[in-house]
Amino acid sequence: MNYVIAAGLGLFFGFSLNKAGLTKYNKIVGAFRFTDMAVLKFMMTALVVAMIGLYGFRALGLIKFPAVPATYIAGNVIGGLIFGIGMALSGY
Repeated sequence: MNYVIAAGLGLFFGFSLNKAGLTKYNKIVGAFRFTDMAVLKFMMTALVVAMIGLYGFRALGLIKFPAVPATYIAGNVIGGLIFGIGMALSGY
């Protein structure tokens, strides 16, 4: 059931991104050039809503936060490079 909920929320978030026009080339380029803050505003709003929801659920005792492992620097750097190259190659 957790996978169904996660898939539903992911579809809703993707639909919201598309409906807001944040999948368009000009919006992404504008975000990288710091001339169009729509992408930043949308993502920050999503982060704040998720944070409020998660901490609210934790306060109600519905969820527990897992222990956070130590940061794996090499994996983060390699993953970031792969992600960045992929975005550059795809035109975003």
